[in-house]
Amino acid sequence: MEIKIVENTRDVECDVLIVNKFEDELTSNPLVNKYAPDTFKGKPGESFVIHTRGELPSTYVLAVGFGTEQNLDNNIIRENIAKAVKKCAELKAKTIALDIDTNFAFGVQSVIGAEIANYHFDKYKTKKEHRISEMYISKVSNDVVLAQYVAEGMKLARNLANEPAAFATPSKLAEIAQSFEGVGTTIYEEEQIREMGMGAYLAVAQGSSQAPKFIHIKYAPEYPRRKIAIVGKGLCFDSGGLDIKPAASMLNMKDDMSGAACVLGIMKVISKLKPNVEVHAIIAACENMPSSNSYKPGDILTAKNGKTIEVDNTDAEGRLTLADALCYACELGVHEVIDIATLTGACMVALGSAASGIMGNNDEFVKELIKSGEYVGEKFWQLPMWQEYRDNLKSDVADMRNTGARYGGASSAGMFLKEFVTDQVRWAHLDVAGTAFLDKPQHEFSKGATGVGVRTILNYLLSY
Repeated sequence: MEIKIVENTRDVECDVLIVNKFEDELTSNPLVNKYAPDTFKGKPGESFVIHTRGELPSTYVLAVGFGTEQNLDNNIIRENIAKAVKKCAELKAKTIALDIDTNFAFGVQSVIGAEIANYHFDKYKTKKEHRISEMYISKVSNDVVLAQYVAEGMKLARNLANEPAAFATPSKLAEIAQSFEGVGTTIYEEEQIREMGMGAYLAVAQGSSQAPKFIHIKYAPEYPRRKIAIVGKGLCFDSGGLDIKPAASMLNMKDDMSGAACVLGIMKVISKLKPNVEVHAIIAACENMPSSNSYKPGDILTAKNGKTIEVDNTDAEGRLTLADALCYACELGVHEVIDIATLTGACMVALGSAASGIMGNNDEFVKELIKSGEYVGEKFWQLPMWQEYRDNLKSDVADMRNTGARYGGASSAGMFLKEFVTDQVRWAHLDVAGTAFLDKPQHEFSKGATGVGVRTILNYLLSY
């Protein structure tokens, strides 16, 4: 969608002019005020559309409810603009304009909401979905260029997680990473990965005919205030390995690289946003497949930091790839490490699709990320990291097992990852298993990949 900034959107010739209505108040549009029924109060989610019959430059006016002005926030604006854009698509509109009457800075959230709603993954459909081609927004709104970059990063993340595994292979992720401008990208091949001692990661990869690719992307401003690593789980397909998943559980495992997709989305736009931090993006990309070469239950693996792991279940593979990636990240001399992963079904059971899990070795850091997510509309709930969860990982033959007891699985996974993070860095783990891919529409999102984490992490990086 092309975003055009104009002095006055009310004078723009377009298919639909979108106006907002606060609860029990008049709108800025006289036609809406005259013809809207009494039942249209202006509550969030309500809308009213009217054909202008040539009385205005637009063909239609669409009024959307914003609730009360004192309760207005980013989420209300973003979600209701998204609903309005979807309604415009139903009207087969190509050009729309926003006439938002409020002192609240609405530009960023309006653009992001519109872009989220205008997204369709129809690459493989012969009949494409209808899209809005142009949106006009007023000159007084806040930084819409920032919003466009964030939306661009989200679009790449959503596309990659929606793509079938036959397309989004480890090699394809590496190719995409190498195409980014304003950053430096290094791709490590299998023999180099072996030389670095990444025994856990390579064990997961060895069952697939797709070669693993260890991806390191670096963004380095001249005088960075901090050095931060973002690590994305890059399981391009997860069959479960020899502990194979049931067929129904395997259907959406193309999305098991949503963490990697998030990281790639961020790095695609980071040089345009120019945060004053050095950022290292790390992805240990591979597939987890059953074959005669697959790693087996009972195998003992040695991670990059020398710790040994007994394989209790080959379907707890993401934490094994992350273990080596976290070791690598900590060796870069960074101040902070954020990993994002579709890691555990236990987190989905606990939080559903309403929120992602978060935990780490520094409560202040975790709270900063939660706050960053709240501002942009992504919810995170802190899960405990107590010794009891680490005790569940005890092994008779190695330093630890890769799975714990049946219950508390999300926290046990977090405690496993903590073993591969040094005490010198602030670390946070984002478990997005329930939020990365939706099985039905939710809020402003359609069914499918959400690009979760792109907004939160970019907002955090930009805070510097």
